[in-house]
Amino acid sequence: MAEFWNTPENPFLEARRSCQQVSCYRSHVHDRFSVGLIDAGSTQFTGAAGATAQLLPGDVIVIPAGHVHACNPEAGTWEYQMIHAEHVWATELLGEDRSPLFENVRIIRDAQLHDRISAFIAALFDGLDLAQCQHRFRTILQELQDAPPHQVIGSEAQGNHEVWMQEVLEILSSAEANPDLTELAAVAGVSKYHLIRSVKRRTGLAPIAWRQNSRINAARQLLRSGASVADTAATLGYADQSHFHRAFRAHVAATPGAYGK
Repeated sequence: MAEFWNTPENPFLEARRSCQQVSCYRSHVHDRFSVGLIDAGSTQFTGAAGATAQLLPGDVIVIPAGHVHACNPEAGTWEYQMIHAEHVWATELLGEDRSPLFENVRIIRDAQLHDRISAFIAALFDGLDLAQCQHRFRTILQELQDAPPHQVIGSEAQGNHEVWMQEVLEILSSAEANPDLTELAAVAGVSKYHLIRSVKRRTGLAPIAWRQNSRINAARQLLRSGASVADTAATLGYADQSHFHRAFRAHVAATPGAYGK
C-alpha cells in the first residue's frame, strides 16, 4: 500500500507513505534529494559497491540525488515515509550548495528528529500552505545538516570527463528501444566493455539499468504534471502499458496509477 502527496503549487517537493510486505525494489537512482523515515520493521539498505546498512524504526536516511541504492525489508512488513525534493530548490532553501548533506548517504539515528519530519509529512497530506511548507522544510534541512550521522555511505559514482559520455547518456535516455551496446560503443569510439565500466563509474548503474531508471524518473515527472498512465507510457516509448507498469513498479514499488493520483 502506498499513498503520494504532490501539488502543482509546489512542484519541487513530493512525499509518500508506504507499507511493504515483500522485497520489491531493484537498485535505482533518484533524480531528487530524498529523506526517508523508517516507521516499523527492520530494513536492509544497499548502496554503492554493495555497501549495506541495517535501518531500524526511528531511523532517518538522507539520500542525495544520483546515489544508487535499494531498500527492502529483512522480514515481514515494514512501514516507511519518503520526501523527494528538487536538489537545486533544497540547496537554495538551505543556503548551501556544498553542504555535506548533499554529498553522501547519511543514516541518522534520532527518534525525535524522525517524529518531527513525520509530523511535517502528515501536515503536507493535510494541506499545509506553501509558505509554511518552505519554512518547515528549511528547518528540517538545517536539522539534518547539524545531526551527527550514525553511518555515512559514499557514492560509487565518480566524475568522468570522457568527451563522449554526455552523448552516450543522451542516446541511452532518448532512444526508442534499448540501444545495442556494441553499436553504442562504436559511436563513442571505445570498446563495449570500456563503455559499460565508464557508464557505471559515472552513474553507479550499468548502461541499460541507467536508461531504465532515467525513463522511470521521466515518467514520475509526467505523472506528477497530470499526464495519464497511457499517455506517459506512449510518450516514453513503452510498447504497451503492462510493460510500463512492470518497470515502474520495480523502481517505485507502486503502480503508475497509484503514483499519479
